[in-house]
Amino acid sequence: MNSSKTEAARADDALGARLGEIRGRIAECARRAGRTPEEITLIAVSKTHPAEMVTRALAAGVVDFGENRVQEAEEKIEAVAAAAGGARVPRWHLIGHLQKNKSRRAVKLFDVIHTVDSAELIERLERMCVEEGRAELPVLLQVDLAGEESKAGAHPDALPGLIEQAATCKHLRLAGLMTLPPFYDETERVRPFFRRLRELRDEWRGRGAFGAAGGELSMGMSHDFEVAIEEGATMVRVGTAIFGARAAR
Repeated sequence: MNSSKTEAARADDALGARLGEIRGRIAECARRAGRTPEEITLIAVSKTHPAEMVTRALAAGVVDFGENRVQEAEEKIEAVAAAAGGARVPRWHLIGHLQKNKSRRAVKLFDVIHTVDSAELIERLERMCVEEGRAELPVLLQVDLAGEESKAGAHPDALPGLIEQAATCKHLRLAGLMTLPPFYDETERVRPFFRRLRELRDEWRGRGAFGAAGGELSMGMSHDFEVAIEEGATMVRVGTAIFGARAAR
């Protein structure tokens, strides 16, 4: 029993230390960029990690969690809620590709969906909100800025049509833009992608596409979030640097 408690305490200490380091780096980077840390939401990417890890991170002060797969998230969300006595405290973000046939579950499970990339998905999510009685669902448009076949996202040329369609929705609220750039060992190579997304956000913000909120920028992960913050990220998606290496599927 004592040994088990010691191991749990060590795990909590290690998680807390990693979180402290990430928060410190976010704060320092924000200051260098003339921003405040409060402008940036840290999304702890909990995909492939067990509900126990989420519960520990929640106890350490993390509020926002990112999941890639609807089915995995459903099981995890239920387990975390049970551990918290049924209270759904975390905010859950869907940051992976959403198949249209999983739209209903996504509408019921997630607080924010980052990966909307087609007119069909906008239409379906709006309809699911109506059928499920959801008053508002914040979404981000995922923009493919590199043309990688392995990654989803809308071409920048498709943005006008998607933004116009989102504006007609009564339940979907367009909250901002998201991108997933190529992975480079040299993080400076991703800067142009982050900068381009900010330019697109600024352009459409000037046209009132995001309402009074101003438009979120979901970009940057464990290896490049500091570059993303320098280029204006308001949401960074950090997994490995918080939870360690991903568990094998």
